Amino acid sequence: MVNLIVASHGDFAEGIIMSGSMIFGEQENVEVVTFKPTEGPDDLDKHYQEALAKFDNDDDTLFLVDLWGGSPFNRASLIQQQNPEHTAIVAGLNLPMLIEAYGGRLGMNTAADLAKYLVPVAKDGVKSVPEAEEVKAEKPKTAFNSGLKAGHMNIKLVRLDTRLLHGQVATAWIPDSKANRIIVVSDAVAGDELRKNLIQQAAPNGVKANIVPISKMIEVSKDDRFGGVDAFLLFETVQDVLRAVEGGVPIKTLNVGSMAHSEGKTMVNKVLSMNKEDVEAFEKLRELGVEFDVRKVPNDNKANLFELIKKAHIK
Repeated sequence: MVNLIVASHGDFAEGIIMSGSMIFGEQENVEVVTFKPTEGPDDLDKHYQEALAKFDNDDDTLFLVDLWGGSPFNRASLIQQQNPEHTAIVAGLNLPMLIEAYGGRLGMNTAADLAKYLVPVAKDGVKSVPEAEEVKAEKPKTAFNSGLKAGHMNIKLVRLDTRLLHGQVATAWIPDSKANRIIVVSDAVAGDELRKNLIQQAAPNGVKANIVPISKMIEVSKDDRFGGVDAFLLFETVQDVLRAVEGGVPIKTLNVGSMAHSEGKTMVNKVLSMNKEDVEAFEKLRELGVEFDVRKVPNDNKANLFELIKKAHIK
């Protein structure tokens, strides 16, 4: 029987497990993983490993996650890549999917077979009154130089976010920015084929996604052949932002979204964790004329970055 890990942002996974129990009864070998607003990727990895350790069998494991491209999906993908023969993932968790997973896994021995069975079931569970006509959309091409014209790139938004492209970015910030291209600027990610593939998969329909090293971003920002590109730049670290600005990338405002907690860093609010080196990089950016927009999602009130830093007493 296939093991199940049900994972989500916040408490959604716990709630849907409760609903599933009301309909199908209590289940064995089902674990819940929740990703809280104050947590980072390392916390999520730990939750997944703890859930896997609770299965006292050698059966396959299927991850049912809430959102394609969100952090629960991305971190589960890393696990799946390490053990592709015995794990699988289905995103877009809904109650019909969960109930069919409970029943379907009784007659299936592999996570891959169960995943293939669940996708059409979950889609069929989405209906409307009045009935809506199905619209099929294709993923965009991701070539960096496609659809260009004369002129410089228009940078619509620049965000600092340890998680890079995840659910909040895809569903809130990209529509708010009205960007037509996501550019992840990171030497580390540009050299990691797995992370590159995950980011490109997570891009919403109609928006092209590219991952480039910092030197390439500096070069492109000065090129007058990128007119028509309304760019949303994503950075993983403030040090990478500083390198880009010092290299000539015209960043006027930096949206400071999330900085994951790790050893030696201090929490300055629920989603930002910094050390002395981070603060020094922010100070240098301020000296270079960059302004800071501290918000996790567009509807949040803007916070003052240096007031947060001052209150945190970072040493």
